[in-house]
Amino acid sequence: QNKTPKSDIVSFVRVKNDQVFNAVKEAIDLLGGIPEVTSGQNRILLKPNLVAPDRNFTTNPEVVRAVAKLMKDAGKQVMIGEGSAAAESFNSFGDEQFITKKKDILDGMQQYVFDTLGYTEMAKALNIPLINLHTGEIVELPLNDGLVAKSVKIHKKLTEVDLVCSIPMMKTHVLATVTLAMKNLIGLYPGIEYYALRSWLHDKALEKGSEGVAYEIIDINRSVRTGLSVIDATLAMEGNGPTAGNLVDMGLIIAGTSPLAADMVGASIMGFDPDEIPTFRVAHKLKMSPLTMSEIEIRGLSINQTKRQFLKPDIVTWTNAGYKEI
Repeated sequence: QNKTPKSDIVSFVRVKNDQVFNAVKEAIDLLGGIPEVTSGQNRILLKPNLVAPDRNFTTNPEVVRAVAKLMKDAGKQVMIGEGSAAAESFNSFGDEQFITKKKDILDGMQQYVFDTLGYTEMAKALNIPLINLHTGEIVELPLNDGLVAKSVKIHKKLTEVDLVCSIPMMKTHVLATVTLAMKNLIGLYPGIEYYALRSWLHDKALEKGSEGVAYEIIDINRSVRTGLSVIDATLAMEGNGPTAGNLVDMGLIIAGTSPLAADMVGASIMGFDPDEIPTFRVAHKLKMSPLTMSEIEIRGLSINQTKRQFLKPDIVTWTNAGYKEI
């Protein structure tokens, strides 16, 4: 009897001699290449993980540059967008972080993050727009099966693109256990509506019983058009990520045709069972596919060739206690 063809594909390749571009191209080619994985999708927004202005725990700009270049070469309209969490002297002062929905703080912070991490320069060199997802024209989308709320407010640009391509850095996370392609999309929630640090959202989700910020992650993933995801595992983080863990030199690029597939494989490489990740458990309860690892076709290296047991994070539950507003 014929086996059902596997609809989700994940590939992973090693970065050889620091040639990040070649590794990204090879990983995407293993999925069928840009024309295949973005068929019918012409306007593409790349979403790196730029939680704060520090290269140690943000997406390697070379990975984003590679995806942008490949997309442009394939004739796509490309832009890069992000809504970072915090930056020193904007809403972070020493050890203290503040929640804010003030436009001037959010604008200044985002520009500073883009400048510091080299994205402003990259966008200029590639002649592509850089979008601050915190402010600007915000639209409200109904979410009939929303887990946190019945609608979601996002930047209008996100409704005009055909694909949001998540490009996270592989990290453990004290709230979510891991942060990969799906968790990275929390950066699409605008601070002007949900506050920087997304405090309104996390408070509301907690009231609804969201474990490991899973509800917030799933709502945003169902609000935008996702597909191709590229995980930057050149340098990864274990322990108490997303910012206070230890760096791990993995030297890998992982690409997947869906964020959930890419994440299930990514978490497995980090030594986690998919059932350990709250987001995957909720996604599977909602029948989001792939439901099991056996439904994913793996190309390139195998999980066993690349697996490394990451130090697990000390899980904490979101609390807004102690966050002051500015």
